[in-house]
Amino acid sequence: MDRYNIIKEVGNGTFGSVWRAINKLTGEIVAIKKMKRKYYSWDECINLREVKSLRKMNHPNIVKLKEVIREYDILYFVFEYMECNLYQLIKDRGKLFSETEVRNWCFQVFQALSYMHLNGYFHRDLKPENLLVTKESIKIADFGLVRETCSQPPYTEYVSTRWYRAPEVLLQSSTYNSAVDMWAMGAIMAELFTLEPLFPGLREPDQIYKICKVIGSPSTSSWAEGIQLANANNIKFPQLAGVHLSTLIPSASENAISLISSLCSWDPSKRPTAAEALQHPFFQSCFYIPPSLRSRVPAPRTPPTVGTRTVLDQKSASRRYSGTLSNMKPTSSFSSAKAHTYLSTGVQRKLEMDYQQQGVNKNERTPKNITKQQPQQKYRPPAWNSPTSVYPGRGTRGGVVSDTADKLAKMTVGSGSQQQHPARNNPVAPQQPVMKAGGWNNNGLLRSHEIPSGRSYSRKIVG
Repeated sequence: MDRYNIIKEVGNGTFGSVWRAINKLTGEIVAIKKMKRKYYSWDECINLREVKSLRKMNHPNIVKLKEVIREYDILYFVFEYMECNLYQLIKDRGKLFSETEVRNWCFQVFQALSYMHLNGYFHRDLKPENLLVTKESIKIADFGLVRETCSQPPYTEYVSTRWYRAPEVLLQSSTYNSAVDMWAMGAIMAELFTLEPLFPGLREPDQIYKICKVIGSPSTSSWAEGIQLANANNIKFPQLAGVHLSTLIPSASENAISLISSLCSWDPSKRPTAAEALQHPFFQSCFYIPPSLRSRVPAPRTPPTVGTRTVLDQKSASRRYSGTLSNMKPTSSFSSAKAHTYLSTGVQRKLEMDYQQQGVNKNERTPKNITKQQPQQKYRPPAWNSPTSVYPGRGTRGGVVSDTADKLAKMTVGSGSQQQHPARNNPVAPQQPVMKAGGWNNNGLLRSHEIPSGRSYSRKIVG
């Protein structure tokens, strides 16, 4: 810790406090989380769920753990620094966020959740305080309650902050899953539109009442398992009809209301997965332009802020594209603990986070002159920090450009804004979720078939 100058405390919680600090050698600003309890062995530290999960995950919308330090039985986590959290933005906000801002943030969080769930973890404590923001980039943080999806129940009953706690957890189910994160995101989305919590319960019974008041009471037909859980715990649901969310969230569009309603479903199995949420019409305008088409898209003269907007008619916007992707998976290498023993202090310190990708050279760069590619030709997308990348900080796997490239080239493309990513220098592309072909209507997701694993579709963030 002598390599860091502590600047000031920026947060304090149940398990630890967070400090803003500066690395004396590099001048980098970092966030250091100091744990309150004592840790008497190095193995105890590196086996913490927060450490084990973050060392396996590398995504631009998941906060990066840079280093783990143990000195004098005190444990420190060194994270990349983010300016503030979403709660602070909501609390200090004088006017409502635009739907463009809400879409931008939610699209990034759902991408991170899809990656996280695909890699076998669910967060269990999503709330505005745990979503960190710098400019227009948002990242999931605080993995202290993270759980592996393959772990055996029973799970802890008390997880997540009450206002964002899923009904199955409120009813003390011991077999919940990643759907609890989707419920929390529904509540967070609604709060971003109104600047007020959707379900502000005072205690657990009041929390259930608040949920019933908004979405209506469950029935045996809508959630039979929930009725059984309630009976087993001597809980009776108040008989309330609920209200249409548009009356509570008047500033939200019809697509936004549709997504929030599906996320806040009593039955966990009826909530969309994170990968399915990314296909919802609310994110219809968010997509990725392949390199073969970039030369045909006029580059915006002014530095953009969110992404590139493409004007699509209703028919074209509902199309889905299939294809094959490489199954390259980013692998993380968690370097062994280096016990630096000092003669006078006996300090055990420093576990470096070293993320590497199999078969990817970190120094590889895309040539400046990209020739136009014809359909059915193979291409390798540019590196994340390549100057030719339309979307700095995000990339896709290499694959085959289908004949739909020509169709996309004929669509009208307007200039918009481009998101600034602090993690743009990270050359490792995130593992994208397996997307499902299909569409949405008023009844929810229509699944037609699974797109074979191996190819992913990145989408661009637009207004």
